[in-house]
Amino acid sequence: MRLIDEQYIKTPCYGVPRMTDWLCDNGYAVNRKRIARLMRKMDLVAIYPKPRLSKHGRPSKKYAYLLKDSIITRPDQVWATNITYIRLTTGFVYLVAIMDWYSRYVLSWELSNTLDVYFCLSALERALSCSRPLIFNSDQGAQFTSDAFTARLESANIRISWTGAGSVFDNILIERLWRTVKYEHVYLHAYDSVHAAWCGLNNYFKFYNEERLHTSLNTRTPHEVYFQKT
Repeated sequence: MRLIDEQYIKTPCYGVPRMTDWLCDNGYAVNRKRIARLMRKMDLVAIYPKPRLSKHGRPSKKYAYLLKDSIITRPDQVWATNITYIRLTTGFVYLVAIMDWYSRYVLSWELSNTLDVYFCLSALERALSCSRPLIFNSDQGAQFTSDAFTARLESANIRISWTGAGSVFDNILIERLWRTVKYEHVYLHAYDSVHAAWCGLNNYFKFYNEERLHTSLNTRTPHEVYFQKT
């Protein structure tokens, strides 16, 4: 699962056959049935360049994608969210984060060993305790399309934006965040518990927000850009 996770980040186009071939080429005697089982467990599919950890539900209401051709000019104009898989030495957990689109500032994040909506709602409440966006963008996963999640956004008068099915670039900035988190932190550590993962990620996100310089932000930190609100 560790090898599959690392290779999937590099080559998200790999489905079960190509992932199996890659592992065999690298000396691992595995068959397609085993890789199919593990990729189902990790909820990885070769359709989008991201783990499809948010399974589509049947929302009672549909929302359009609001960011096409939009120019993001300030903090709190758009927030984005997504879920990714985080490996442990034995097992795995799920990570959700909410990020300000303009500054790349991670407003909140949560870990969970299940894909229910509650850890996503917890992250949302923490973010809303700091500020409020005009638009909140997510994929159409069951967590984000649930009545509980959309109702909380609407109660705060936040416009809801959903990425289109199969639209690779609709939520690209948070996909880049996952790549950064995994290559700079997750893949360098072997966490043996959820608590250890939480402590490690807590330190990393503090570094990411307050110390890591971003070339896309003119070598400033997300914290500097986000809190220079006008």
